[in-house]
Amino acid sequence: MSTQQIATRLAELCNKGDFEAAQKELFADDAVSIEQHETAGFPKETKGLQAIVKKGHHWASSLEQVHGCFASKPLVAGNAIAMTLSMDVTMKGQGRMQLEEVCVYEVKDDKIASERFFM
Repeated sequence: MSTQQIATRLAELCNKGDFEAAQKELFADDAVSIEQHETAGFPKETKGLQAIVKKGHHWASSLEQVHGCFASKPLVAGNAIAMTLSMDVTMKGQGRMQLEEVCVYEVKDDKIASERFFM
């Protein structure tokens, strides 16, 4: 798949809230996730697809329910994809809220090789 095709498919799966399917279908096995918002400016890397799926976001353990997800139209530049995700969620002990993050994905060999989150 081209980077544009991957971007379109990623947005489609995210709009359905099917993040696990996106990880399994579009990400390389040795993909790296860099969550920059998690450590106050010091990136924390998680290597390997299974580790990314298992770890999820740093707030995943507090997540009670996802009510909806909206992915902006992806922007593609070379082998990079940028997209904003907006999620309507209920967090344990905090109630319902909106979460928004900008995600930047790097494509190599027809798979997503890395992703960065900016919350």
